[in-house]
Amino acid sequence: MRHPLLAVAALAATALALAGCTPGGDSTGQVANPGYVSGDGSTRQWAVAERGEPVTLTGTDYAGDPVDTSAWLGDVVVVNTWFAACPPCRVEAPDLAAIAAERADEGVHLLGLNRTDDAGAAQAFEKNFEIPYPSIDDRTGTATAALQGVAPIAATPTTLVLDRQGRVAARILGLLERSTLDAMIDDVLAEQA
Repeated sequence: MRHPLLAVAALAATALALAGCTPGGDSTGQVANPGYVSGDGSTRQWAVAERGEPVTLTGTDYAGDPVDTSAWLGDVVVVNTWFAACPPCRVEAPDLAAIAAERADEGVHLLGLNRTDDAGAAQAFEKNFEIPYPSIDDRTGTATAALQGVAPIAATPTTLVLDRQGRVAARILGLLERSTLDAMIDDVLAEQA
């Protein structure tokens, strides 16, 4: 190959696009590039008896409207962390939009959690991917802090499934597979209310 450094750079860019990423870095994950932490695609599910206390996420969405997950108690809530420039966030956005539209009648709510973008970048992403659910503007870190000690956000994207009581029932670190998330939602929906 004539330009081995170009090949290495292309390979690194591809790996970053396929892995989860988070701005600012965090020593709890595998560093893929300075300033980014990769999610490894791992999943975890907690048995009902192993789940911690309920989590309530509150904040304001990018339209300026209040969001409070306690209004959705009794339903299943999927929380997805994202930011507009995150390659895996862009890859999984169509699947999340489809789940929100297709599963709403089953009592499934989706909520984005964005710790990075201002309203302009976030709303452009939401419009481009036709996102039908709200995202909390969490640049202050308030909503993210509610998850510390329960299911810390170590990579973006991270996807959490909250049970009907608001407890974390499942987690995907990094780029999600639609079938995996659907199965996690199905498991929680099948639980007794």
